[in-house]
Amino acid sequence: MKPLHLLASAALLVSPAAAWAEPPEGFVQEVETLREEIGAPGIAIAIVEQGETTLARGWGVRKLGESAPVDSETLFQTGSTGKAKTAAALAILVDEGKIGWDDPVIDHMPWFRMYDPWVTREITIRDLLVHRSGLGLGQGDLLFVPRSSLTRRETVERVAYLKPKTSFRAAYAYDNILYAVAGQLIEEVTGQSWEDFIRERVLRAGGMDNATSESENRFRIPNRSYPHARLNGPLRGLGDQQVLDERDELGRSAAPAGGLALSAEDMAAWLKIQLAHGALPGGGRLFSEEQAREMWAPVTAMPNQTLPEQLKPAEPTYRSYALGWQVQDYRGHRIISHGGGVFGSITRVVMIPDLDVGFAIMLNSEESGMLLGLTYDLLDHYLDEPDFDWTTKWQDWFEERLEGGRQFLEQAGATPVDVGPSLDPSRYAGRYRDAWYGDVVIGEDQQGLTIDFTTTPRMAGRLEHWQYDTFKTVFEDSAIEPAFVTFALDADGAVAKVSMKAVSPIADFSWDYRDLDLAPVGETE
Repeated sequence: MKPLHLLASAALLVSPAAAWAEPPEGFVQEVETLREEIGAPGIAIAIVEQGETTLARGWGVRKLGESAPVDSETLFQTGSTGKAKTAAALAILVDEGKIGWDDPVIDHMPWFRMYDPWVTREITIRDLLVHRSGLGLGQGDLLFVPRSSLTRRETVERVAYLKPKTSFRAAYAYDNILYAVAGQLIEEVTGQSWEDFIRERVLRAGGMDNATSESENRFRIPNRSYPHARLNGPLRGLGDQQVLDERDELGRSAAPAGGLALSAEDMAAWLKIQLAHGALPGGGRLFSEEQAREMWAPVTAMPNQTLPEQLKPAEPTYRSYALGWQVQDYRGHRIISHGGGVFGSITRVVMIPDLDVGFAIMLNSEESGMLLGLTYDLLDHYLDEPDFDWTTKWQDWFEERLEGGRQFLEQAGATPVDVGPSLDPSRYAGRYRDAWYGDVVIGEDQQGLTIDFTTTPRMAGRLEHWQYDTFKTVFEDSAIEPAFVTFALDADGAVAKVSMKAVSPIADFSWDYRDLDLAPVGETE
């Protein structure tokens, strides 16, 4: 793979302020070359330095099989990078005196409950944003992954049934569901939905004129990218690139955790506000400088990454989570960043505050190696580091990871034990209930057993026997991660409980089948 050369020799002959007045020499063509080599349908990049947009453009196409190009106004789904915008919405309310970061949530939502009554009393608005609640990694995500029929309030009400994995404020574990709580809190305080408040008070007020907080608005905008993924290989990430159904996105109940769509121009506007600590380019402020400091201030220590030798320079000495942002070091500089991923689209937003530089990279596919490679190439460019060929190194690492997952599945698939099932199919059929998710129905027809996740539209399919009393899902929607479904029998040979886990060892954590604890529902329930 051709290295991405980001440092233009001409930059050495001009002042720092003028050096980045144009994109680095050769950058536009080399991004296109990289895109073609990897097979990414489309990409958009925004770069801001010292309050000026120095790059906002796109490469490739919005949708495979069509010719419409990605440009600076093409909308991309930006996933969890939207958490910082939910935090900014709360910061506006703090500035207005309507809430405080350390207010107990129940001061503004008296009906809200966590599993532990003491945590219910103590959890604050700040706690909602910093991943220290005691919930496990991605716990509760199946309430809105990949979609949901639940309202936001119904989703928030089910938080009360999520049994914590650790003590309150004792450990870091990334979650999405408490950002749904934050979105509901905005509605409780303002009387406006999260969607309306974000659109009016953050996106439009901040000059993000193309951005949208609502799916139906996005679907009406012609200049939008479509999601893509590799699904026809042995596991997600291997095989041919294909277009996904754009309406099969993260359930809207969790939109405050990652449901915004932005263009490169929108990202440039957002970066300018962030780097200016809340000041707007045309005068006035989106939020105060005090709240800007609050949102970047580290709160929860994150476990440090251990990377392989070829990626060691990217290994930070510290990482922490702030209010919708991750804070870490890289080559002696503080980096403020956040990634985002929804099905078929990934994004990275990065800032180097010391240099007044920020950039955002958005792809309408799941090519994580390309995303991180470009991220670190741009970081090294602005930090005046020599070329390290990050794009090759990150791409190789992700390919090795996928190959490891493929080999695991191949070995596991070759050795199921030809024993079982213990019961006739009809004795597995029934309605099973988990306290936080709700009902999963196991049915039976002439072809065998079926499965239906009742609050997740179209998350249904068949069960194929695997071994013993374990079955494997074959979902009608190939984009849904397959799962093993294990029935545990009591002393009388009846099903006492059902547990699940993802088949793939590298499945995204949001497929939290592991957290389900399903029990049969009695006829009178």
